[in-house]
Amino acid sequence: MSAMTRPAALLLNVGHALDHLFLLIFAAAVTSIAAEFGFERWEDLMPYGVGAFLLFGLGSLPSGRLGDLWGRRAMMVVFFIGLGAAALLTACTANAWQLAGSLMLLGAFASIYHPVGIPMLVQGSKTPGAVIGVNGLAGNLGVAAAALLTGFLIRESGWRAAFIVPGLISIGCGIAFARLAPAESEAPAKRPKTAAVRLPAAALARVFVVMTTAAVSGSMLFNFSTNGNERLLAERLQGSINDPAQLGMLLAAVYSVASLAQVVVGRLIDRLPLKRLYLCIVACQVPLLALSAYATGWSLYTLLLAVMIFIFGAIPFTDAMVVRYVDDDMRSRVAGMRLSVSFGISSLAVWLLGPVVKSGGFSTLLLLMAGISLFTTTVVLWMPDEATAPLVA
Repeated sequence: MSAMTRPAALLLNVGHALDHLFLLIFAAAVTSIAAEFGFERWEDLMPYGVGAFLLFGLGSLPSGRLGDLWGRRAMMVVFFIGLGAAALLTACTANAWQLAGSLMLLGAFASIYHPVGIPMLVQGSKTPGAVIGVNGLAGNLGVAAAALLTGFLIRESGWRAAFIVPGLISIGCGIAFARLAPAESEAPAKRPKTAAVRLPAAALARVFVVMTTAAVSGSMLFNFSTNGNERLLAERLQGSINDPAQLGMLLAAVYSVASLAQVVVGRLIDRLPLKRLYLCIVACQVPLLALSAYATGWSLYTLLLAVMIFIFGAIPFTDAMVVRYVDDDMRSRVAGMRLSVSFGISSLAVWLLGPVVKSGGFSTLLLLMAGISLFTTTVVLWMPDEATAPLVA
């Protein structure tokens, strides 16, 4: 493949933003959709969105395989246009089961990005950590945009517009990507390139176990937080802020600031030992989540900002491990396998969110998340240390 052009790289980063934006529109709009579809509580509609996250995970496996064996450029065109079309279909639904089906289709197309778009972006990069950090920033700005744009569109035009507007944008990006992305002379599987760090088989197996297990628990935290934060703020700022657009702006500010952590972490990944940095970030999540369980008002808002800084800051590590330890000709397949397991299992968080909050409140949810962070910290302790692990020549 010829060198990645700046417009193509920009569109790949925009794609990451759209990927996360689409997956969170439903969570941001669930109250309005529940009211229209005849549900008394938003928690009762929330489980209908689990299919999107399940397909987001399970679809990563075939997506990664097609990315390596067919071509990453072609798969990204399918991603943009398919995602936009699925969003338009979601806007046309008339009941909860139609909504669930269209969200599953949206999740299937969304599954393409991580195993295909990120390996495409970092191939040949001399500073992959920095590239992943900027890409992570773009993805989490999509999370922020979901809160801000959805709240505004719901207030002005209703929840269906929240799917239609970004759907049209995604289709436009797909057309632009097809025109601007350089053609691939051959599929990635036919152009082998060795990994940056070559570990012996036993150490590499440990890396894969740690990478996948930590990705599962990290994705659980991401899904619990990004799908529940809007309702958390609405509950604990009640009386101070009630307008959905204002709540969306506050949440977008949290996500925008927290997203900068990925740029910082990405640069640090290129300079510091991976295990020590990862361990520090996941360990800091535990006390912050525990304190958040009992906070209200603006204290809760401040703690939420700190929590999201460390949750977002942990995201680049699994992609960095794939780039550092896996040959380029099979990165999409390895990423697809890891994502299929981690996102597939972590989709349970979307299904559990409503019942957990309904039965125990957000305090129970936040304490559960603190326990998940503690588990992640324990898993990362088992990761091989490059400073002591023998390397393969």
